[in-house]
Amino acid sequence: MSERLERSVLLVPASNWKMIEKTAASAADAVCIDLEDAVAPEEKEASRGNIVRAFTELDFGRKLRMYRMNGLDTGFAYRDLIDIVEAAGEHVDLIVVPKVNRPEDVHFVDTLLSQVESHRRIAKRIGIEALIETALGCVNIREIAASCERLEGFVYGSGDYAASVRMPMASIGEFDDNDRLYPGHRWHHVMHSIVGAARAYNKRAVDGPFAGIKDSVGLERACNIGRAMGFDGKWCIHPSQVEAANRIFVPSDKDIQWASTVLQTYEEAQAQGKGAISVQGKMIDVASLRMCRTIVEKAKLAGLLD
Repeated sequence: MSERLERSVLLVPASNWKMIEKTAASAADAVCIDLEDAVAPEEKEASRGNIVRAFTELDFGRKLRMYRMNGLDTGFAYRDLIDIVEAAGEHVDLIVVPKVNRPEDVHFVDTLLSQVESHRRIAKRIGIEALIETALGCVNIREIAASCERLEGFVYGSGDYAASVRMPMASIGEFDDNDRLYPGHRWHHVMHSIVGAARAYNKRAVDGPFAGIKDSVGLERACNIGRAMGFDGKWCIHPSQVEAANRIFVPSDKDIQWASTVLQTYEEAQAQGKGAISVQGKMIDVASLRMCRTIVEKAKLAGLLD
């Protein structure tokens, strides 16, 4: 799996062309044009044309170009794949598959995409991101992660997950009275399951959206929790949320400086034939070196280091 930067993924309804145009000029790392929840059933077929038009006509710069198809349990899914990929497959980086419950769901999309890519002679392989937003998807997360090479990452869908497990949620992604009642992090299990499976199988993990578009403090809190848990970025439902996600889902200047110092000291020690090293009074072991390499790689991907 190639490394991709997904600190911020800006969602936009496939039925709203003017909004699609605006997202193309945004500061987001990725744009996801949504055919599922954001589009009424009677508009879905016409909205596929907006995705084709956007990916073939608009300049998205270095942004990842993706779209969320409709669920595999609907009558829209197969045409969401065939109609769009046949017409604009060369310009699609990723397809988000909602409500992935089993590895077979990923296999189906993978097989159909392989056929379309072969038929249309599309040179690059389009990636898949799986939305984990049901109890069954959470239970099967490890098998889903191991399902196929085309699967590049996971997205946490908190709203549908809450409904699936019958946990009350006042607003998607926001901290509410139910969270205050619970003596811990109510969503820790599913979020950590996603991150753990992603890392075990070399996938990305993106946190779900935050509904409070005017609550900047709440958004930053949610982003900080997501980053602390190991997520790579966050879905954004409004352009105003992009800046916070881009700023928070990268290593801090302090972390980058520390990691760079540790790696430089280690290289110098190796050149001198030394084994164990200490930096600023702290012993550095193999696990510390791995963490420092991860920090530096993340900083380079975000353009913070050469």
